[in-house]
Amino acid sequence: MARIPAVEHSFAAYPLTAGPGPSATETGAVDADVVGAVLRTARAVLAERVAEASETDASFCGDLAGRVADFTLDGGKRMRPRLLWWAMRACGAADAGSTAAALRLGVALELIQSCALIHDDVMDRSRLRRGRPAVHIDLADRAGLAPDSERGSAFGTSAAVLAGDLALVWADDTVAETPLPTPVRRRIRAIWRSMRTEMVAGQYLDLHGQAIGGSSAARAIRTACLKSALYSVERPLAIGAALADADERTTAALRSAGRGAGIAFQLRDDLLGVFGDPARTGKPSGDDIREGKPTYLLAVARERAEAADDQEALAVLGRAVGNADVTEAELADVTEVFEATGARAHVERKAERLGDHAVRRLGEAVDVDAHGGRQLLDLLHTVSGGRSESAAPGEPRGHDDSPAAARVLTTAEGGHAR
Repeated sequence: MARIPAVEHSFAAYPLTAGPGPSATETGAVDADVVGAVLRTARAVLAERVAEASETDASFCGDLAGRVADFTLDGGKRMRPRLLWWAMRACGAADAGSTAAALRLGVALELIQSCALIHDDVMDRSRLRRGRPAVHIDLADRAGLAPDSERGSAFGTSAAVLAGDLALVWADDTVAETPLPTPVRRRIRAIWRSMRTEMVAGQYLDLHGQAIGGSSAARAIRTACLKSALYSVERPLAIGAALADADERTTAALRSAGRGAGIAFQLRDDLLGVFGDPARTGKPSGDDIREGKPTYLLAVARERAEAADDQEALAVLGRAVGNADVTEAELADVTEVFEATGARAHVERKAERLGDHAVRRLGEAVDVDAHGGRQLLDLLHTVSGGRSESAAPGEPRGHDDSPAAARVLTTAEGGHAR
């Protein structure tokens, strides 16, 4: 395979302080530019971490710590910090302490996302991330090793595991060092502990499904919930609600809204992985098929083919799924099975219903006509990929009648329905 050129990284290219701009405690200024405020805070936090790393060892700092800082600062939509921020604002918080804490916790979420992405690329053997060499590829190149050689692959993957671990450590340190009132700290630490475990559990279920060659539709939904919905949407919303000291009913409705939007996001992402235009998605179509990803789309197609005793469709899936050398013609046959069994249409409808569920539950939690509620509504539409127009607060827009999805959406911590 052709060697991917290394990309030069230098944390020094980023300002090492919060830089010019409004104070981190000016809530209105953050409202106007959440992403900019998070980035300024991230630069300050990461400058401290890199400085500490430089005192430990210069090579470790230059090769690994600086690379983690670069990766965290470079790219991404900062969706998790935005969800956290607007959940907090929608619940009424606007004081300086909550504002500063929200920005630091947003940085912690970006760091745990860095951990997840770096490890995910190692597990999926992905060579690119955001149009650049993945961290394990880049680290091998920077060490002067060919990433596809035995030594280069072993070094790159091992070093990338350490890079992901470092990002997780920094995330935990950032949460631990964020000043918070004691009751709020307890709530956020409980959310944070659950989120880390859920993220790992979801990744494991995904790997396990690939190893055994598939999973049921119910298990695929559970995987999507753990791997994507909880740590990407529901938990950031819960942290924002905790910062605002929101009551249990409001927090439960926000979490339910986040879970619905997060699962919808994953289902639409699975569709894009098969039917999306690579020029728009930034990744080759069909990779999920080649890797044997146990997606809900695949599970529905299999179950429908089995119910109809469609041996031809099952044979197509059997030949292509998990086959790294699958041809374009075989991929086209798989997409035809997804269409013919009705799996694609079913997943599209389910994603839309889950997005509708998120809108309804948000309306029960906060005033969606207020500034914070409107911003949060727009974000959930973006996450779920739903229609741009929203229903009036409390107006039903359909429901997800899937038993599997219903169980996922109504299972709450402590046994409370939400």
